[in-house]
Amino acid sequence: MLETMSDFFKNRLEGYDEHMLTELEGAKNFYPYTAALLPMKSGANVLDLGCGTGLELEYYLAMNGEASVVGIDLSPDMLAALKRKFPGRKIRLICGSYFDIPFEADCFDAAVSVESLHHFAAEAKLALYKKLHTSLKSDGYFILTDYFAESEALEKEYFERLCILKKEQGVVDDAFYHYDTPLTVEHEIAVLKAAGFSKVEALHSWGSTYLVKALV
Repeated sequence: MLETMSDFFKNRLEGYDEHMLTELEGAKNFYPYTAALLPMKSGANVLDLGCGTGLELEYYLAMNGEASVVGIDLSPDMLAALKRKFPGRKIRLICGSYFDIPFEADCFDAAVSVESLHHFAAEAKLALYKKLHTSLKSDGYFILTDYFAESEALEKEYFERLCILKKEQGVVDDAFYHYDTPLTVEHEIAVLKAAGFSKVEALHSWGSTYLVKALV
């Protein structure tokens, strides 16, 4: 059965960090690798889209304890777990959809998202990435570490299967349901460029997970 995003993560909060680090190929490497690419200057302002329990932030704040972070996530339970990890840190947490929440313009030095955006279609991402582009400073950038489809055929199959499941289960609302619908890396890069990012490239990969860096 399809579960809403918030229910899915609430039901799997216990043991979530261990699962992510041990069950995802390369996770013990891509979380610190991602964190190391975020700005290290004192007072850096970073936006984390789909921050979850803050696995990437554990590495990042260990390297730059003076950074300020705004974390957005749909799951209040995940955010509560994150908050317990970082007492005294400069973290502002927002419970909601990063598609709906407004971002302040010219505000962030960098943005990051890890294993979150592979649940959404290109059209939704384009609007989000345009908003994100506006929120970044002129020398800012976006680090996307995520799961991608291996081919266009597989990408199409994921979306078709989700439509079938929704029809079978009578899902007619617009809520976010937990089901993987990753784009190919090439399609993701095309969406980021269409949103206004000047240079977009995949820097590294671990199995089906790639790290993409997009410059304002």
